[in-house]
Amino acid sequence: MEKLKIAVLFGGCSSEYDISLKSAFSVITHMDSGKYECVMLGISREGEWFCFRGAPEKILDDTWNNPVDCARAIISPSREIHGVLVFDGDNVSTIRLDAAMPALHGRNGEDGTVQGLLELAGIPVIGSGALASALCMDKDKANKIVETAGVPAPRSFTFRAGADIEACLAQAEGLGYPLFVKPVNAGSSHGITKVPGRDGMPTAVQLAFEYDNEVIVEESIPGFEIGCAVLGNDELITGQIDEIELADGFFDFTEKYTLKTSAIHVPARIPELKAEEAKGIAKTIYRALGCTGFARVDMFLTPSGKIYFNEVNTIPGFTPHSRYPNMLKAIGMTFEQVIDTAIGLAVKTKGQTKGQAKGQTKGQTKGQTKGQTKGDGSRVLSVGA
Repeated sequence: MEKLKIAVLFGGCSSEYDISLKSAFSVITHMDSGKYECVMLGISREGEWFCFRGAPEKILDDTWNNPVDCARAIISPSREIHGVLVFDGDNVSTIRLDAAMPALHGRNGEDGTVQGLLELAGIPVIGSGALASALCMDKDKANKIVETAGVPAPRSFTFRAGADIEACLAQAEGLGYPLFVKPVNAGSSHGITKVPGRDGMPTAVQLAFEYDNEVIVEESIPGFEIGCAVLGNDELITGQIDEIELADGFFDFTEKYTLKTSAIHVPARIPELKAEEAKGIAKTIYRALGCTGFARVDMFLTPSGKIYFNEVNTIPGFTPHSRYPNMLKAIGMTFEQVIDTAIGLAVKTKGQTKGQAKGQTKGQTKGQTKGQTKGDGSRVLSVGA
């Protein structure tokens, strides 16, 4: 059987360039080489596109962008080409693609821009499309849409540069401190500040504007953050709920990628019924925002047991040690199976239907979670097999 040509896009003109390299390397090196031919498309920090033909390890250590291994390339918007134009000196060749996976994080990759180009070219996107990607990236619009689906979100307001600062401070007082100041469109917690009082607002706002031209101010929800991996289009698979345990502050960029003072528990140390409720809410959020393929839905769980929406990552971290694959690993899916299923959802290859993917994990969720929390709903520090 002829291999499917799957493009993996990496790098990007984004503050999350380095994170993208790690995700792309992991996807490329765990893709089934017997079924897929990987076409590696690198985007420099400056936004230049290349077809990379070197060893994947060069992606990981960021030595990929060199004249020996690269040729300039672009995705053609022409549906007749249905793929990539590669420029080798005076020669122009084409690579027809069966699907493409943007392993890109943050702006200019996770925000619907690249997804729109792929959709224009008629190339199936592995993951969410342009509209869902754009909506999930926009914290304000995502909050509003999720609320219409019946899921509460933190109270918030937005403003742009030049807004009346005194009026903004008055609105902030209405939300109550502490609160969070965030760029409306940014990922990996870039530009986010937890503000304990009025005096901290100017610096927090200035930082947020370094990443976007619109800022959102949100109330602080008591409790802790939980996440849910969702995989699928119509029928949805959910991984085990995970939990972020913080020693102090919030889950900022440093904590996300070093876990210096925090820990992630899979499954979350919450009652089984509450975990099932969270999975159901995650599916509601996923569908409300029009997600397809895969996404990680992040929520807050309050001390009283109420679940609030936080955000959706349409391209979550994608290494074997990242939160998303680890939640699915907890229901019996290997990293290779996750990638294979995600590709299958986009190209609908034989043997990779939604029903089969569901069958791979049937019976592995409820049984595995049972007995991992005490009957009184209290947390346990260790999780049995």
